[in-house]
Amino acid sequence: MRALAVTVSNRAAAGVYEDRSGPVLADLLRAAGCVVDGPVVVPDGEPVAAALRDAVAQSYDVVVTTGGTGLTPLDLTPEMTRRVLEREIPGIAEALRAAGAAAGVPAAILSRGVAGVAGRTLVVNLPGSTGGVRDGMAVLAPVLGHAVSQIQGGDHVRADSGAERLPAPAWRQPPDQGMMEWWDVCAAGRLPSPSRICWGNRSSCARCG
Repeated sequence: MRALAVTVSNRAAAGVYEDRSGPVLADLLRAAGCVVDGPVVVPDGEPVAAALRDAVAQSYDVVVTTGGTGLTPLDLTPEMTRRVLEREIPGIAEALRAAGAAAGVPAAILSRGVAGVAGRTLVVNLPGSTGGVRDGMAVLAPVLGHAVSQIQGGDHVRADSGAERLPAPAWRQPPDQGMMEWWDVCAAGRLPSPSRICWGNRSSCARCG
């Protein structure tokens, strides 16, 4: 998989401070099996849309951004990303926020990052902190190869394909997490990951079968 890491930061682009989250993102994409270019550092706003369009034109399989997903007036990465996307994948963005909150970062639910497909390129927005990048890649890495395969026309993974399976669901209520206390967490998994967080209706999750 060819991947591009993009850091969205007005101050890093202006040389005010060093980009810290971008190198972490690039390393984690390599660990997930990608051949990585970047991080490319751009200011927020129109340069983000331009960088994404260029990446799609260059046929990258994956583009992951870090930064610009917050609530300040200058955080415009989700808006710029939506200009480029043809189809959104809301489950990825929802899982990123849920995993961050479940890991004890209440502010994770404030991230407005989006994910989706442009051409044959998977585009995902991650927060601008190194911790947010690590938490986000813990969510994204296990599904990255399958997502890219699907986007390029691959078939679904069969239940009997030999993919890793965990024991049958074992439900427990997580420790008190304030406003997130309504989550049910599958005890058979290892947090954080979207496929390891089973929703309150206690339906089967991807990790538990």
